[in-house]
Amino acid sequence: MITDEEIRKVIAPLLLSGAKMLDKHCPKCGSPLFEKDGRVFCPVCEYREKQKKEMVKGVEERLMEKLTQLANSLPDDIDELEKHLRVMEKIIEVLEKYKKLEGRR
Repeated sequence: MITDEEIRKVIAPLLLSGAKMLDKHCPKCGSPLFEKDGRVFCPVCEYREKQKKEMVKGVEERLMEKLTQLANSLPDDIDELEKHLRVMEKIIEVLEKYKKLEGRR
């Protein structure tokens, strides 16, 4: 189902830009399909995919920042160092999972 936000942010600007709304609907989300420059597409699915990628990218960036912080502040105490390294290892595992989700591996 299409949200009001998607209508405002995606569909209305497309109509104003001269895209043609077709009498066919997306089988995935039910949105009307559009045609522009010879390309038929679902603007809502494209918008949602873009939003998802931006969210994943934001999480990855925060994890990388934390990993860098940890790498730059390794403690001298061996017990604390082990804890530090375990956390770093977990962050790396999560980053790998995100990459697999995006099909980048």
